[in-house]
Amino acid sequence: RRVSGFVKPAGDSPSSSKVTELVLDNCRSSNGEIEGLNDSFKELEFLSMANVELTSLAKLPTLSKLRKLELSDNIISGGLEVLAERCPNLTYLNLSGNKIKDLGTVEALQNLKNLKSLDLFNCEITNLEDYRDSIFELLQQITYLDGFDQEDNEAPDSEDDDDEEGDEDDDDEDEDEAGPPGEYEEEDDEDDGGSDLGEGEEEEEVGLSYLMKEEIQDEDDDDDYVEEGGEEEE
Repeated sequence: RRVSGFVKPAGDSPSSSKVTELVLDNCRSSNGEIEGLNDSFKELEFLSMANVELTSLAKLPTLSKLRKLELSDNIISGGLEVLAERCPNLTYLNLSGNKIKDLGTVEALQNLKNLKSLDLFNCEITNLEDYRDSIFELLQQITYLDGFDQEDNEAPDSEDDDDEEGDEDDDDEDEDEAGPPGEYEEEDDEDDGGSDLGEGEEEEEVGLSYLMKEEIQDEDDDDDYVEEGGEEEE
């Protein structure tokens, strides 16, 4: 179940306990939290809080099943150790466009043992010399930094997208192979032998010629028949 928009205080309501995806982009946080976002979202796996003027993660609720966290375009400058305490199973973290400046701040992410992908686009830390090498050395558990691995291979969007692309390729191949062999070649031959006349006119002309030819052949056949008949009479 996916929910978007402002969250009203819900307590431990059954509805919040069933939510797996929550998008709160462009909402406004107050004192480091968004009203209604609390520990009741026990099944939450994806949370997006982009551009909510978040300055700190100190009031982030405990979300033990959370795997993907979007925090881009906020004002976060530190306190990342909270993530390992509250969201220990994170695999993807987006901190793009925040106020992260140094490696010491990012070092707190070492305790996110399952983290595979980290985004730090438009943070000041990206201006450091040997930025990418330093991050990969510091966080040896991650595979992708800012969308690319250490060999500059781009991260796939998702496994599902890859499967869909593969299915589309298979469908294209099936379409190419469909139909009896030579079907398109015959059409090409007809097009090559055609004149500038319209399709209807061409068919009519061919039809008349064919009919005239048949009449001529019929007349010839009749003459032959008479002659043969005459000979027999003689």
